[in-house]
Amino acid sequence: MIKVGIVGGTGYTGVELLRILATHPDVELTAITSRKEDGLPVAEMFPSLRGRVDLAFSSPDKAKLTACDVVFFATPHGVAMAQAPELLAAGVKVIDLAADFRLQDTAAFEKWYKMPHSCPELLKEAAYGLVELNRDAIRKARIVGNPGCYPTTMQLGLAPLLKADAIDASHLIADCKSGVSGAGRKAEVATLFSEAGDNFKAYGVSGHRHSPETVERLQTLTMNKVGLLFVPHLVPMIRGMHSTIYARLTKEMDNVALQALFENAYVNEPFVDVMPFGSHPETRSTRASNMLRIALHRPNDGDTIVILVVQDNLVKGASGQAVQCMNLMFSLPETTGLLHVPVLP
Repeated sequence: MIKVGIVGGTGYTGVELLRILATHPDVELTAITSRKEDGLPVAEMFPSLRGRVDLAFSSPDKAKLTACDVVFFATPHGVAMAQAPELLAAGVKVIDLAADFRLQDTAAFEKWYKMPHSCPELLKEAAYGLVELNRDAIRKARIVGNPGCYPTTMQLGLAPLLKADAIDASHLIADCKSGVSGAGRKAEVATLFSEAGDNFKAYGVSGHRHSPETVERLQTLTMNKVGLLFVPHLVPMIRGMHSTIYARLTKEMDNVALQALFENAYVNEPFVDVMPFGSHPETRSTRASNMLRIALHRPNDGDTIVILVVQDNLVKGASGQAVQCMNLMFSLPETTGLLHVPVLP
């Protein structure tokens, strides 16, 4: 059994990890930390886990994280890099759901996250945790930087086209929407029901911290310079993410060839569903699952391709993807513990 620790078990990604790992056949939940909730049984805070998780939260100084095989960090940026050296020295693998090990460019990290990177030497060996595009590196890694939710949709939506040199990489547009849970489990005016309900707005238009991460990773797929215009939006729902991506075709390809490009790219990917050409994937078709769905459109058979991508921002966009990485790192079938059918309605 894989002994698992979770640092930061009280946020949305933390409880999502608990939900997934509680029924994972090869996992033993060993430690769940929360400084504020030290001693509180997990099931008291999250009644959905009654009968599934018997642990209590423990403060970080009491938790025996070095006795674990892997530790997930479901914490704010900066926490994982502070604790990773000690854990790695003890032979513990690290999967960070924040941004500490996503960006290889430390200057970009420090600009966007407003903090110095405390272990750039470890950053160099960290694997970026988007399994479908980086499987071999994840399998061998001691440290994984789990991708951001928006970057997951943009990369999987654009990867087949960039690899085929079929689009103008310098003019990519991503119009993305996320449910309110993407903002985390914290008291904040913008995410109060009265503020976010019955409302729709863009944010981060002049620049969003997921932009440099996405561009850095997309650049690995093409020799051409990547230019990305990314605008996120907050929509009045709890879970779900919908990205509408626009790119200009530079190759003569009919719709059948475009569809085949995506189907061939993801034919062996258990968590990527390429829907029939012209489909309209819905966020609810992925709710509470690790599935990501893609559909292609080509308005008026012109030179613009529109890629629609949906996922659950807390699962494939965060905790499910992290467990997918863990499975690879411990030589388990990638789908272990992750074959949940989406919840509908």
